[in-house]
Amino acid sequence: MSDITRVGIIGAGTMGNGIAQVFATSGYEVRLVDAVALALDRARGTIEKSLGKFVAKGKMKTDERDDALARLSSGTDLDALADADYVVEAIVEDAAVKRDLFARLDAITRPDVILTSNTSSISITVLGAATKRPGKVLGMHFMNPVPLMSLVELIRGQATSPESMAIASDLCLKLGKTALEAADYPGFIANRILMPMINEAIFALMEGVGTPEAIDGVMKLGMNHPMGPLTLADFIGLDVCLAILNVLHDGLGDPKYRPCPLLKRMVAAGHLGRKSGRGFYQYAESPVS
Repeated sequence: MSDITRVGIIGAGTMGNGIAQVFATSGYEVRLVDAVALALDRARGTIEKSLGKFVAKGKMKTDERDDALARLSSGTDLDALADADYVVEAIVEDAAVKRDLFARLDAITRPDVILTSNTSSISITVLGAATKRPGKVLGMHFMNPVPLMSLVELIRGQATSPESMAIASDLCLKLGKTALEAADYPGFIANRILMPMINEAIFALMEGVGTPEAIDGVMKLGMNHPMGPLTLADFIGLDVCLAILNVLHDGLGDPKYRPCPLLKRMVAAGHLGRKSGRGFYQYAESPVS
């Protein structure tokens, strides 16, 4: 594997723009690709605002911010990643859509390039099988918000090579992140533990055990969690929570992962949390897609 200087990132949503920011501030040339031009414009604005906060807090110099932004380019054409040295996918949490994308990336990029997914629950083995390089496919699950959270969950697929994992782990160090490895089981480590807790909090709400404020307050004040599970669910997106629980339920076949009916109803109603302006709580800010 040649030295990594150019990194391709697909998906300009919350996770994608955060990942792009971290790579750009760490000295890598970043090419951010999204099918929707408006999403790319919004992502750049978000990154500029985030970097501005780092400058205002004295954590970054103005010229460092400018250099990071200069290393970031964006576009809607996936072929722009033909000369990328490393790729991170951060699109919608849909196995079929991801498989199709990995097959396309396999055809576009050099055979030596590692292809990674920021998926929070979908099988890396399945994504690797869509390519002719399964040994070079792995999970690179960043935590939200990416610029602030130190963890990257690295997922080894059935065919992922030790060399690929070592390269990804070394890359995490260069990004200032801590890499922890998880096996390729539904939900990996983070969501295997987190989502049942969130789901149980929603069951508690549905059954009238407590108000959202009481449920979150108990977990914050009694368990020392930085935010309660219902607030966290709103932050993640209730649609994302439901998708992950479905992966856990389908993949492991255990009824303990059954998504709460209230969660399903809220998603059906479009009450997705912060991004829609309403979830378990109301949010004053304008809804974003």
